[in-house]
Amino acid sequence: MVLTICIGDIHGYMDKLERVWLNLQHELRESFEDSTVIFLGDYCDRGPDTAKVIDFLVSLPELHPSQKHVFLCGNHDFAFAAFLRLLPPPPDSFSLSDTWKEFYKNEEREGWWSGEGYEEMHIQGRRWAGHIRDRYNVKKGMDYKGSIYDAAPTFESYGVAHGDGGLIKAVPEKHKKFLQDLVWVHEEEVDTSDPEMSRTKLIAVHAGLEITKSVEEQLNVLYNRDVTFPRVEALSGRKNVWEIPIELSEKRIILVSGHHGTLHMDKHRLIIDEGGGLEHLPIAALVFPSRTIVRDTDSHI
Repeated sequence: MVLTICIGDIHGYMDKLERVWLNLQHELRESFEDSTVIFLGDYCDRGPDTAKVIDFLVSLPELHPSQKHVFLCGNHDFAFAAFLRLLPPPPDSFSLSDTWKEFYKNEEREGWWSGEGYEEMHIQGRRWAGHIRDRYNVKKGMDYKGSIYDAAPTFESYGVAHGDGGLIKAVPEKHKKFLQDLVWVHEEEVDTSDPEMSRTKLIAVHAGLEITKSVEEQLNVLYNRDVTFPRVEALSGRKNVWEIPIELSEKRIILVSGHHGTLHMDKHRLIIDEGGGLEHLPIAALVFPSRTIVRDTDSHI
């Protein structure tokens, strides 16, 4: 039986990532080396070690060649890639500046980035590197770290100041390739502990799928990595992607995501983001088929 591991949002915390990885090795023993590991996205921002985190992730295929590694794109990773000009190219008739139109009213408050080359940048890249006017994040009960995405620590992890366009040169090529290659959705057959079905399909996507839209249409957007949307709801949504679409639950398909800053364990809808990028909260991982939760804070002494 091949185990499937889903690891929640890392947000630049290298120490937490190393501990949860070691705890998974301890918990799963020999099975760990043959497992499928799905990272649910948001590798950057908030924590101090984005560059080290991506270095670690890039090294995994060589260090653990028998494992299968899947790296999903989170909304923070999308925005980071947008600033570095690494998003998939839009259709010939589309300019990335078209993504600004719907949200112009937020430009001043969010302090969108307007450095060299901003004219052809996706809105999320401009928001990511901007300087938000309101310093305090009421929802999180903490100050913003530079931008609405809390991107300042990511800049600093590469040795440049927040908002400095020199970040493009400072990011190593292997990190750029990692960001370019991130997938927006992943489907996997997994073993389950449900006595009514030994295996089922798992769909992994960073935030979830909207219940009011066709699943097929949403998957097409994700597999095509369509950058014409100013906001990709499956990567960035909140309330609209919390529930599982009825057509998936009827087929007993499991939908798993991170993004929401909580641990939610339903039969077919799983959210694995206990830390939410906050320093005092853990990174969690989910193991199939047992549905065991492993955290960086677990002790095996």
